[in-house]
Amino acid sequence: MLKLTFLGTSAGVPTKQRNVTALAIECLNPYLSGAQQGNQPQNANQNKKSRPWLLIDCGEGTQQQLLHTKLSLHQLQAICITHVHGDHCYGLPGLLASAAMSGRREPLTLIAPKAIATLLEAITLTTELYLPFALNFVAIEEVLSEQSDTNKVNIRLSDQHQLDIDITPLAHRVASHAFGITQTIQHRTLDTDKLLAQGIPASALWGKLQQGQDVITEDGQQLCADDYVNDEVSRTRVVVAGDNDTPASLTAALVDTDLLVHEATYTHEVLTKIQAKNPEFDPMHSSAQSVAGFVENSGVNNLILTHFSARYQSFDNPNSSTPNMAHIRLDAESVYQGNLWLAADFDQYMVDGAVDLAGINENNRVQYLGSARGR
Repeated sequence: MLKLTFLGTSAGVPTKQRNVTALAIECLNPYLSGAQQGNQPQNANQNKKSRPWLLIDCGEGTQQQLLHTKLSLHQLQAICITHVHGDHCYGLPGLLASAAMSGRREPLTLIAPKAIATLLEAITLTTELYLPFALNFVAIEEVLSEQSDTNKVNIRLSDQHQLDIDITPLAHRVASHAFGITQTIQHRTLDTDKLLAQGIPASALWGKLQQGQDVITEDGQQLCADDYVNDEVSRTRVVVAGDNDTPASLTAALVDTDLLVHEATYTHEVLTKIQAKNPEFDPMHSSAQSVAGFVENSGVNNLILTHFSARYQSFDNPNSSTPNMAHIRLDAESVYQGNLWLAADFDQYMVDGAVDLAGINENNRVQYLGSARGR
């Protein structure tokens, strides 16, 4: 399961209700013993240590937003920066400095354009920034240039829990990218009914069998783990796009995707007016309608829109002459029949790509959880 917390949903500049772009993604393993993640933990300490998370973009003020959540910089596994525009990266140096001051020592992966490394080098030189942990920088340009069709970065959280982060180039005024986050969890289940039917009572041998070890019972009977253990694999995939005026560039990335998070800076009407007013300057952003129309034909049933122009107020009133979220919503709903959400700061969503394995309709793979603030 992947738990999304929107830390910033405004485009370009912050507003009174919205900070600039940042999205936290917690990578939850529901099979982890001793903790029921995302619900009520049986062991609070273990639960805290078992909630690794990613940060997609880091606009100015992101670390302040984090203070209103339960996310810990000590559990942050990787930061992914979609592109170099300031509303997506100006908060990065401060967040890294705060991680250092909080006592972080574990290495941190940073996946970003090469220019971000140059930015950090300049800030380190001019402000004496010191990081007591290794910053493992992965340049997007180098990943994309590799002779491979995968364009992936692998993060191994445990023997049974791993992330693959793939990168897709987008179309914007500067090089921009989407990150495909695929979480894979392997889980072994023990066929206890079969063991009991064969007269083998619960004991320490059951645990060894579940761990894949062949055992011998007290009466000399040899039990092969493969005969009593079933290996299950659950997979959840979310694609988070940076600034982009060509949603169709995500066609390949959206195969077998549970959720797309995409910018919708304007309505179609407003974007058309902006382009007509100054033909020499194209902001190269998407309208809600252009994104939703593409996703309608992509087979993806869940869409969260974010990165809204500051002109749009946070209330929802289609009859108001003031630009507001109703106008964005109606623009998308005019062409999209799937599950649609307009993100607000601190909104949380749970994404579970394995729900269909339990016979649940795949339309329920994404659930809105409410606000992280005050929880």
